[in-house]
Amino acid sequence: MHTIPASRAQQGTQPQSIKIEGDITLGGLFPMHSRGPAGIPCGEIKREKGIHRLEAMLYALDQINSDPELLPNITLGARILDTCSRDTYALEQSLTFVQALIQKDNSDVRCSNGEPPIFPKPERVVGVIGASGSSVSIMVANVLRLFAIPQISYASTAPELSDKSRYEFFSRVVPPDSYQAQAMVDIVKNMGWNYVSTLASEGNYGESGVDAFLQISREAGGLCIAQSIRIPREPRPGEFDKIIKRLMETSNARGVIIFANEDDIKRVLQAAKKANLTGHFLFVGSDSWGSKNSAIEDQEEVAEGAVTILPKRASIDGFDQYFTSRSLENNRRNIWFAEFWEDDFKCKLTRPGIKYDPGRRKCTGDERISRDSQYEQEGKVQFVIDAVYAMAHALHSMHLDLCAGSMGVCEKMDPVDGRMLLQYIRSVNFNGSAGTGVMFNENGDAPGRYDIFQYQMSNVSNPGYKNIGQWTNHLRLNSEEMQWSGGDRKIPESVCSFPCESGERKKMVKGVPCCWHCELCDGYQYLLDEFTCDMCPFDMRPLENRTGCRPTPIIKLEWSSPWAIIPVFLAILGILATTGAIVTFIRFNDTPIVRASGRELSYVLLTGIFLIYLITFFMIAEPSVAICAFRRLFLGLGMCISYAAMLTKTNRIYRIFEQGKKSVTPPKFISPTSQLIITFILISVQLLAVFIWFGVIPPHTIIDYEEQKPPNPEFARGILKCDMSDLSLILCLSYSIVLMITCTVYAIKSRGVPETFNEAKPIGFTMYTTCIIWLAFVPIFFGTAQSTEKMFIQTTTLTVSMSLSATVSLGMLYIPKVYVIIFHPEQNVQKRKRSFKAVVQAATVTTHLSLKSNDKQNGESKVEPDRSQ
Repeated sequence: MHTIPASRAQQGTQPQSIKIEGDITLGGLFPMHSRGPAGIPCGEIKREKGIHRLEAMLYALDQINSDPELLPNITLGARILDTCSRDTYALEQSLTFVQALIQKDNSDVRCSNGEPPIFPKPERVVGVIGASGSSVSIMVANVLRLFAIPQISYASTAPELSDKSRYEFFSRVVPPDSYQAQAMVDIVKNMGWNYVSTLASEGNYGESGVDAFLQISREAGGLCIAQSIRIPREPRPGEFDKIIKRLMETSNARGVIIFANEDDIKRVLQAAKKANLTGHFLFVGSDSWGSKNSAIEDQEEVAEGAVTILPKRASIDGFDQYFTSRSLENNRRNIWFAEFWEDDFKCKLTRPGIKYDPGRRKCTGDERISRDSQYEQEGKVQFVIDAVYAMAHALHSMHLDLCAGSMGVCEKMDPVDGRMLLQYIRSVNFNGSAGTGVMFNENGDAPGRYDIFQYQMSNVSNPGYKNIGQWTNHLRLNSEEMQWSGGDRKIPESVCSFPCESGERKKMVKGVPCCWHCELCDGYQYLLDEFTCDMCPFDMRPLENRTGCRPTPIIKLEWSSPWAIIPVFLAILGILATTGAIVTFIRFNDTPIVRASGRELSYVLLTGIFLIYLITFFMIAEPSVAICAFRRLFLGLGMCISYAAMLTKTNRIYRIFEQGKKSVTPPKFISPTSQLIITFILISVQLLAVFIWFGVIPPHTIIDYEEQKPPNPEFARGILKCDMSDLSLILCLSYSIVLMITCTVYAIKSRGVPETFNEAKPIGFTMYTTCIIWLAFVPIFFGTAQSTEKMFIQTTTLTVSMSLSATVSLGMLYIPKVYVIIFHPEQNVQKRKRSFKAVVQAATVTTHLSLKSNDKQNGESKVEPDRSQ
């Protein structure tokens, strides 16, 4: 074994490296130092990622070389280089591996005696273990591919390295980040998050990891990225404060997916703590975070609850025993071990070319790892050992096939064909140092097996990373073992928009499928699906939670309603009074008053009044086909009968006195029979119209859902009614109104007749009052057309108006007569009959006197007719 002194390495005379002699030499690339500041390639020693991993390779070589079953009689050697965590520096270093393969023209070189020179056989590296960072592996793989040197990485996980068209000779014993990204997507979705941000360190590892996460999340759906932020390679002062500020622009995205190196992770946590956002962000870290304490040192409160992922691994007990037994005396082959010793024990060694620092204590050399310093096996140690063993198993299989029965390296393996070795590497399948299978797929990737950790510090005896699940092609997560900031067991939310309340639809934000605004389905709309409100059918209204529709309640005018009680009360009184008048007239049918009133027409008129009162009950009764038919029939019929009889009476009086002015001959058709015929002809017009209506549109019921459809659907009602619109109702009454107006005109014309003659003046007063009632009816009836209780108001208005008009007719024309008949029978006596001529003369005299006397009211001067005529 030969080592290059550290002093020479630090002087820069040649690259720092470890050379271990062997029959077959393997290359090794490890980040022994961190990246140096500007202008300096290397920084401080890396204890875990550098020294632990390097010693793992040395340990594996020792184990293989002492194993009689694996590569018997063949010793594996190594050339191990420091990458200083920088891809460009690693590229320069890795040229050492290919020097032996570069053809040199030595034809012009001769010894002093003229003979050709004898050159020492150059060191030939058959395969490389490494590198650590993906960006370093990519840079080195491009060179090794040119010289067909297989490479097995123990830590590079960038998905880009799975592209065999570019990185044909690259393999790895760790799964690519595409598996890791899939596991992280599964974790995020398992926790119910749908809105997260991503953070990536600039470089292949961070950027390709985030790209894989973005692609898988898009394919899976249901996950949106609020922001995707890249951390520069050389961040400027205040850069991380700006990153935290940007993350807070979408504060609902509390989940932060982080693919970053250890230094960037630490500075992100520092910036979050500085911004007083402890507990706000919920970090999901990649394997670069894993279960490292160094990444969260002094930032534990901010990191609490962070979920991290790490390729499934186990602590190798044999390595622990090996490493803790290393000392300055027995580990001289590791040229960086003295530097590690100083850093680990916080002391100083006297080394050639290194100035002694009096501020630090001097190392004694008796210190022991784990006893005098804190020690925990670095997470990738298992994979370094597996990578070395994979190369050894491939060489062993190759030796069995090419050098069967030969001891040591045969001619067919000198030199080793890199392309053939690659095929043997891809075919290995053995149990690794942790007992799990080591194998490669067609892309040279190891199967995805991850442990999932969460950093917990509340309600636990030992704060630290707790294993909460695993991922092997699918997620198994123990959610009940998770806890968050302050020890809270409830999984925090990281969503753009919270679920809409019942009856609210999602109005999506353009371009962000996880974000929406909630809009209430208003009015008569219900939630058809989560994005659409639709109108309920016309006969339905939405449920209270607006998830569907329900039938609209059907109502009708109830007998117990105040809108019905008043009309019914008036109608009952009117029916009783009308019945009383009819009974009285029948009882005293042959008395002078009954006979003088015109018995035939009086009975017709009283029948009409009775029907007017009766229609109230049909208007309030529950609509049916029969009720609707009765409404059509009797609504206008009662008034038609009444006003036809009164019109016939007033017309008879008017004709008598108009004829009397011309001659003493009575006019035609003034006999009772003629009067009845005229009345029934007038009535038949109404009946004919109603029966035509029956034939054209048979009576039926309808349910009106529009009349009581207020903005609030809770008050919506369907009204059971007959098929009579406002217009048809008015048309039904129009003929009666024409009769009423005509009768009023004749009443006005007949106002000059003597008050003792045939009820002319009572009919006139009846018609005037009736006109006033119906004039008041029109604005009330049509003015309530927009009211939610339109039907009730209009029904009440109509029935009350009809009852009042009937009451006026009954009160003016028949109640006085009934009163005289019952209470003053002495007045119900026969008076002397007058001739038609005497009556006309009396009326003429009365008219002349009234014209001469302007100061007196019409009718005050009375001229008694000559009763002797």
